[in-house]
Amino acid sequence: MDLVKRLLPTFPAFCALMAALHAQPLEMNSLVVTADRTSEPASQVPFSVASLDSEALRSSPSLTLDDALRTIPDFSLFRRDGSLMANPTTQGVSLRGLGPSGASRSLVLLDGIPLNDPFGGWISWSQVPRESLAGAEIVSGGGATAWGGAALGGVVQLLTEAATGSRERLAASLGDFDTRSAELEATQPVGPGTLQILAAAFATDGYLLISPSTRGPVDIAASSQHSWLTARWRHPICTGVEAILTAHTFEEHRGNGTPYQQNRTRENLLALTLSGNSGGSFSWTAAGYSQDEDFASTYSSVNLPRTAETPAENQFAVPSDAVGANWTGTWRGADGVLTNIGADLREVRGETREDYSYSNGAYSDRRLAGGRQGFAGLYGLREQPIGSSVRLSLGVRLDEWEESGGHLRQSLLATGASLGDSEYPSRRGTEGSPSAGIKWQASKALRFRANAQQSFRVPTLNELYRPFRQGNNITEANPNLQTEHAASAELGADGIIGELRAGVAGFASVLHNAVDAVTIATGPANVPGIGVIPAGGMGLERLNLDRVRVAGFRTYAEWQVSGSLRLRADALLENTGILRASANPALVGNRLVQVPDYNVSVGARWAAPGGLEVTPRLRWFGSQFSDDQNRLRLPAAIVADLNVARKVGAQARLFVTIENLGNARVETDLSATGVVNVGAPRIVFFGIRLER
Repeated sequence: MDLVKRLLPTFPAFCALMAALHAQPLEMNSLVVTADRTSEPASQVPFSVASLDSEALRSSPSLTLDDALRTIPDFSLFRRDGSLMANPTTQGVSLRGLGPSGASRSLVLLDGIPLNDPFGGWISWSQVPRESLAGAEIVSGGGATAWGGAALGGVVQLLTEAATGSRERLAASLGDFDTRSAELEATQPVGPGTLQILAAAFATDGYLLISPSTRGPVDIAASSQHSWLTARWRHPICTGVEAILTAHTFEEHRGNGTPYQQNRTRENLLALTLSGNSGGSFSWTAAGYSQDEDFASTYSSVNLPRTAETPAENQFAVPSDAVGANWTGTWRGADGVLTNIGADLREVRGETREDYSYSNGAYSDRRLAGGRQGFAGLYGLREQPIGSSVRLSLGVRLDEWEESGGHLRQSLLATGASLGDSEYPSRRGTEGSPSAGIKWQASKALRFRANAQQSFRVPTLNELYRPFRQGNNITEANPNLQTEHAASAELGADGIIGELRAGVAGFASVLHNAVDAVTIATGPANVPGIGVIPAGGMGLERLNLDRVRVAGFRTYAEWQVSGSLRLRADALLENTGILRASANPALVGNRLVQVPDYNVSVGARWAAPGGLEVTPRLRWFGSQFSDDQNRLRLPAAIVADLNVARKVGAQARLFVTIENLGNARVETDLSATGVVNVGAPRIVFFGIRLER
């Protein structure tokens, strides 16, 4: 009801806007590829699609790519802190509040290849290029028919600049906390093909994650360093057919705010993409890939005065791998009919290997837990004009999935004697993911759209088998988790008045069997299956919540004030609630963790006098809760950022970026004992971009 009350005053103005749009021309024909795996005008897509071009990504007043994507309020990570300092396991994507967990209920792609971690579903944002991206597309609440179960909440696709022609880029920056970074691209024709080399290196001493009022001697700055290298070879095979071979390697090391807590990630990727176009009505793409990753992390228990920490877990290796393949064929009819048919396969394997039960200066026990998952899907999508102003979209997808090899093996480190050996039975299922949409071009200036989809998500190996700690909170895995299902719908309108573009959409999703970390005990306590919970800590277990609702409104307006100034405002208002929770009925009526009730972004791009390019941004996000019981509230916050750049000659551009211009305090987490985690303070960094 609070959401409705906020929106009621806007309805008369919106109705007046929609009436005025009938007399204006409409131009919404930028091409998008993410909604249904093929390139088509955005004006024909019934789902919400938000796009950022290469210039918007590079000029964004952000140090990291995920913070640049926060310009679109639909997009957020699990917690308020971004990938600059956040633990990798909390870098899962949430679109419109549907996915507040580290597992990501949304699929993230780089040129059609999944970036979601094979074991846990989170995203290593550090390994994604930024300077060489052609753009980013975000499809909220859509795409599951085309992309499968990982896209329950939507799809984020990052598109690399094509490996064509000759091009060289270099971007380097230095800033506060001894932060330094460099990223380069070199693209060069070699014989009949083209070689593209991308590389990056980054390091920062970081800042303290605990607020000054609650930190102690044990707290230190959270440092981070990473590097990656990508090589792409584009080669024509025959007339109308080309191949792109990609090899990628990535390594990252992070300190997590205390001396003992650290993590490391290593990943290698090999992918081959083939595409063909006969020059007529039929085109196709096919891809195969292999990912190999190893993750390691240490966790500790910190005493209440934060003067000392005690090792709690050493996840010395979490190896995982994924192999996958897909094919899509597209038929375009002369009458505007578009048909896509495709298939995809993916198999993942992973295991957590960890030492635990620390006492007398050493760990006493070892645990190995993991398994395998396989997915196979077939899908078909059809877009059909109905008359001159209506376009209908229908899609259907069928998936088979299987879990096997699930196990939990525990032993004494000293002797190797078994403490337990559990083998979990294999499980399999069949899922359907239908979708439907309609677009009505009411006039040259106004279009309406509506869509609905059914989607699913199988819990990740991480949720099924890997326990973990966050501070003094301990979360237990659950091999009996059930598959999530979501029904989503949206109704929206978009239009133009002169130089003003605007739109609004209402959306709703109902999620069944939502996987969540549910509090089952508070410390100090010794709980079977979890172990010793320290004072002020919580014991949680991943459980299914019977029914969860996410609903709200999304609106935007963009005004080209003059040839040198463009203004943009986006707002997302949402209401979440747990409708039924047999695992813990006391949670009914609570909001989902880490989902704010509103998220607003206001920005501009101004070609100022003196050759300056000014890009300010203001983000305002509402209050949210860091716990499932809604007792630990994080207040609303406003953050201002600024980027100023100036061309120097034909090939160079100098820039300065200031994140959190006003040094606002942003609380990112709150413990039961009152320990407050905070986001980045003001960060200033200077850089140069060279391109030829």
